[in-house]
Amino acid sequence: MTAVTTTTAVAAPAAGELSEVRRRRRLSPGRRLPAARLAGPLTLLAVWAAASAAEALDPSAIPAPWTVLRTAGHLWTDGTLPTDVLTSLQRAGYGFAIGLTAGVVLALVSGLSRAGEALIDGTVQLNRAIPTLGLIPLFILWLGIGETFKIAIIAIVVYVPIYLNTHAALSGIDSRFVELAEVQGLSRLAFVRQVVVPGALPGFFVGLRLGVTGSWVGLVVLEQINATSGLGYMMFQAQNYGQSDVILVGLLIYGVFGLVSDSVVRLIERRVLPWRRTLGN
Repeated sequence: MTAVTTTTAVAAPAAGELSEVRRRRRLSPGRRLPAARLAGPLTLLAVWAAASAAEALDPSAIPAPWTVLRTAGHLWTDGTLPTDVLTSLQRAGYGFAIGLTAGVVLALVSGLSRAGEALIDGTVQLNRAIPTLGLIPLFILWLGIGETFKIAIIAIVVYVPIYLNTHAALSGIDSRFVELAEVQGLSRLAFVRQVVVPGALPGFFVGLRLGVTGSWVGLVVLEQINATSGLGYMMFQAQNYGQSDVILVGLLIYGVFGLVSDSVVRLIERRVLPWRRTLGN
């Protein structure tokens, strides 16, 4: 008896699947590189150092990186820089906390209630159209020229993007999820916890990143108004004496704070939303 061997033709589908995987890989950005966000700043720093070493930059206008680093060391040693950094962190922290709370609460009330949307959304859109820094003279008349108005302005700078992005995410939740929650008989609290919060988190984190950056942008202006300490005050004093190295120290610290805070928010977002598969992951 002759043995007949049958084989299943699986080579063609496997090759097709492999080709499809390769095609998808070509379309995607590829695997995330370690410490990729530092590549741009480090390249800029290298160009700055090379131009300074080649004497292509005027040292009185743009000092060399090592000069700025030496100045930062002197400011830290004499106690000026630690005090200014701590003061700036406190102002930004208080304003950010108030703005974050206000943005989230207003977005939830507006996004989950038609009456809330009618009362809140138009007002926030009007506030958005008014330059926030243009409110400084009015807030000085209302709150005085001390710390309160600075924190209030920072809070406004923070809450607007958080509200806008969170509200947009809430409005973008598919109505079929609402119908499913009603069919399942979910309570209002369960609906918020199981449908609203997961649906709004991606937009919330976008607004949070913009709010964190905005707090530092507003702070550099506010600390030049009737301040006795802070990075902005330090830079304003340096401008009066033509100390460009001190100004660059302040700008670099602001930049580092902005980059670190944005990276922290991104890290939290990846931990909170592990199910979200995007090109950025």
